[in-house]
Amino acid sequence: MNHSTELSSSVEMAPEEFDGWTVVVCVILGLSFLIGAPGNLLVIWTILRHVKQRSHTVLLILHLAVADLLVLITLPLWIYSLADTLVFGGAFCMALVYIVYVCMFSSIFFITLMSVERYLAICHPFLMMRWKNKSIMNTCLALLWLLALLLGVPALMTAPMDESDVTESCFIKEFSSVTQAIILLCLESLAGFVVPFVILSICYCLVAAQLRKMNYNSKLKSIVLVHAVVIAFTLCWLPWHIINIIDVVCILNSGTDHECVQESVVFTSGALVFISSSVNPILYVLFAKNLRGSLEQSPLVRLFQEMVTHTNKLRELVIQHQTGQRAANTQLELMSDSETN
Repeated sequence: MNHSTELSSSVEMAPEEFDGWTVVVCVILGLSFLIGAPGNLLVIWTILRHVKQRSHTVLLILHLAVADLLVLITLPLWIYSLADTLVFGGAFCMALVYIVYVCMFSSIFFITLMSVERYLAICHPFLMMRWKNKSIMNTCLALLWLLALLLGVPALMTAPMDESDVTESCFIKEFSSVTQAIILLCLESLAGFVVPFVILSICYCLVAAQLRKMNYNSKLKSIVLVHAVVIAFTLCWLPWHIINIIDVVCILNSGTDHECVQESVVFTSGALVFISSSVNPILYVLFAKNLRGSLEQSPLVRLFQEMVTHTNKLRELVIQHQTGQRAANTQLELMSDSETN
């Protein structure tokens, strides 16, 4: 998904260089599909089949796995397109690109909502008790999917439509003007990375401060797992959005939307994007190891059940802490009033 409107650079590349990068990217994408597709299917099946009591975090993990699976299902087509420079046709290219972008936005939205939910549970538990209603969470999830579907529409405006060009590829973005290029690239990075990352950072800082006040052990697996999911997503998507920023700066300086980043770098960052959809099941399996439970339960089931139990215990602990704090403050106020009188 190069930001260039010209394909001449890829045609003029030395065959050895192009083939070398193509092989590397295809191998990465192939491994992502072989690991990620069964892994996300396992996560979805485990939650739906074995986890009856689902916390908000587990429900968000379920939707995150669905979004990742939708991306990974398209991988064989992307690999074939890379290896053979295959023309799928304009409409088919648009569908592939749209799916990837919708799932990109939905994934970061779910991860952001995960952090907001944890912030509310720890810093505002009484408000969270009102928000605990399943219908409210389902409404939030539906709205996030709808927002992702809307934000994916601009990707349809840049998909290649010329089906007569046999060298056409789904990896090319076509902008109608410099203004459109700047607006769409900025929208993609702001809505799909910068704004959610700022919200994530604020929430985690506030949560960390609250846990320090309570002298609470924040190194439990369920907490560290959520952090690992956020870090993995950030590392995988950061190069792609850095390229977007470089392109915007280049366009502003030159006044044209010519290629600013080497195609091999763009393809590699694109491969990292697909890795982000396959890494979460690996994290779940790693964190599920050595969890105690009955022999009949799989490690993943025990992990998700522990997340539910931990969320409830943490919320109760925070409520007790805030209740005790309020009682202490009330007692101090009464003492100060009596001394005044």
